[in-house]
Order: sequence, then structure tokens, then C-alpha cells
Amino acid sequence: MTSVVLAVPESRAAGLADELEVEGIRVVAVVAPGRLLPLPPGIDAVVVAATRGALTPEVVTACDRAGVRLVPLGDGEARVLARYGLAAPLPADATGWEVATALAADHPETTEPESSPPHRVTVVWGPAGAPGRSTVAIQLAVELTRVGRRTALIDADTVAPSLALLLGLGDDAPGIAAACRRADLGSLDADELTRLSAVLETSAGEVEVLGGINRPSRWPELGADRLRATLRVCRTWSEETVVDVASAFDADDEATFDLAGPRRHAATVAALQEADTIVAVASADPLGISRFIREHAELRRLTDPVPVSVVVNRVRPGPLGVDARGQVRRTLERLAGITAVEFLPFDQRAADAALLHARPMADLTPRSALVSGIRRLVASRLPLPVTTSPPAAPATPTGGSSRGSSRGARRPRPAREAQEG
Repeated sequence: MTSVVLAVPESRAAGLADELEVEGIRVVAVVAPGRLLPLPPGIDAVVVAATRGALTPEVVTACDRAGVRLVPLGDGEARVLARYGLAAPLPADATGWEVATALAADHPETTEPESSPPHRVTVVWGPAGAPGRSTVAIQLAVELTRVGRRTALIDADTVAPSLALLLGLGDDAPGIAAACRRADLGSLDADELTRLSAVLETSAGEVEVLGGINRPSRWPELGADRLRATLRVCRTWSEETVVDVASAFDADDEATFDLAGPRRHAATVAALQEADTIVAVASADPLGISRFIREHAELRRLTDPVPVSVVVNRVRPGPLGVDARGQVRRTLERLAGITAVEFLPFDQRAADAALLHARPMADLTPRSALVSGIRRLVASRLPLPVTTSPPAAPATPTGGSSRGSSRGARRPRPAREAQEG
């Protein structure tokens, strides 16, 4: 005799249990959809509500290990079923005869997995000295949105969080701290992240933003385990997750006497180790390059083998003299063994406009050299997976051109340029 556990709403459980008994199926237990674990011993199948709360990774893993079959019931989300390769769900009001037929099927018809690109977490890091981590993170999120990816922007900086203020969102929203608390309780999912986030309207589309803590003294709320759990849920919530972190690692904290207490910079290490790719930002001046080289070795020690893209920001001839790029490239190669470097030019006008209006640079100065540089960075270092189809139309007609399409953006060419053209 087949033994099953029912994990369906109470309103349907009693009637379904009686119907299954008539069909010769023994109902071992009736539990709430969210209270299935631990599994009773000796069961053959679980009839479970096809919801995110019931079909958690822990439930699916436990059933796989025990050889217990899952039969989803109800109008659930196709993505959840496809992710686990489960059978197509039965109707919510399916009779005991229909459930028995599904249990007797040798080869159930499964939901075809969706052919979707993998979701990624990109962490933007840089040494102390304000090399432009937050600016790069904001623009990366905008450009990833522009190419058709649903993108989330997270401020996990425990020292000087700034994304909410830079984007004019205010710093009193629940943000990442609330997400970490819910992750610690096991109640964080994609719907909860959507509720906690703020929507930023940009020229490329909407970006979901989880703001940082509004006071540096709240850093214990961003614990390492909490942040790791949050970022893992973010992978199911958004196709691209861009995380801005602090500069320091937690190595100095280990010298304290409170070895069991939280570490202020553990959130930075947790995000870096959870990342799929890291964008390491250095400032193009002697002090910035020196700090970057010193910290880069520790970064690689903590995160290897996560790929690291080195970006040198604010490139200009002033602090480095002639051939600033060449000097930086040779220094990084000689002292750190870094051969692949991306350069972002210094654009004070675009940076000032972004600060003045609390908007991404791409919205205010789409022809900025800095915006173009980050767009090239996305294309070369953060390319989309091959399964991603290009968007039907660009989000903005001026995204990749040097001349605007609106009257306000057009400027008359100089006489010499007009003659040469």
C-alpha cells in the first residue's frame, strides 16, 4: 500500500484524506504546507501545495535524499516547479482518484525547465580613499538593466553607506538590514525582497534598490551569515544583483579579544565570497594605486577563484603626468601581476550633475565619457550569457551614440567640423 503525507491547506486536507483512503492509499499524516519537515519515515510520496512557502529547497532536498516523490497540488508558480523539475501540478480541487492516478504513473509529465540565463551577483569593491565604488555600482546596475536584465542594487557598506542618498531615495527605508533580519528567521523570499526594496526609475528601466543602514553603528545587523543567506535569495529574485561593499576586510577585527562577537567588516568578506564576479575599483593617482596593490593580494586570498575585473577610475593626466594609462598599467603588471585593466575617464561635469540631481549619470549626461566607459566594461567584462536574447529595442535612442536625438541634446557642429564632414 502506498503511504503519503498531505501538506495541503486544511480546508482540503480532510476531504482529500478520506478520498485517498477509498482509493487504497494510506495517509500517514496531514500537516500544514510550511511544516512538512522532518519527513515521517517509511512514506512513498508527499502531496504538497504548489507554493513557494511549501516547496522550499530544504523540502525538495529532503525528499530527494529519502526517495520520496513530490506531487504538487494547486495553481502554483511555473518557475518554482521548473526549477526543481517537478511534475505539472494537479488542480487545487483534484479528487482522490486523480491524485491516485498521478501517484501510479511511472513517468509523470514534468514541467520543462525554462531556458533562462544564470543569475549573477556582482560585488563592487575598492580600497579606502573613495575610489568611486558607489558611482561605479550605480552605473553598472543601470547598464545591466539597459541590456534587458532585471537588476537589483544593494548597499552592503557597513562603514559609509551612500547609495540611497546618492539616488535621492532617503535612508529611512527598511532596505538590506530588514532583508538580513528576515533571512535570519528563514522568512525571506522574492516577494519579501520586492516589498522591502525601493524602485528607481532610470532611462534604462526600473532598478530595485535595497538601501543600506542609515547609521554606521547599526553594522551588527549585517552579519556574515545573514548577508550570505540574503544574497542567495537575491539570485532567485533578480537576474543581476550589484552589491556595493566597504573597503576594509575583517582581518583587523580578528585581533580583538571578543573572538565570538560579530565582525564589523565580515559583511564585506561574506559578499565577496558569495559573488559570481568582483569589480575591483582603484583610483588613478599614486596613493590610490598604492592602496589598491596592497589590498589586492588579500582580496585574491579571500575570494579565489572568483573572477576579478580590475577597473581604474578617474583617469586623468594631472596626478600621473603624461601617459597616465601606461604608467598605471605597467605599475599594476610589475607589482601585482595584473595584466587586464579597464580604464574609466575622469568626468567632473557628469559627477557633479549626478550629485546635484541625485540621479544616475546615464540619465543626465548620456554622452559622458564615463558612462561610455562603464558601458564598455559591461560588454567586455560582464557579458551576458549566450542564452540571453537581445532586447527588441534599445531603452534610449541616445544610449550608444555620441549625439543626442532630441533637440535639447543636439548641438551645432563647429564650422571646421562641418566643412570636414
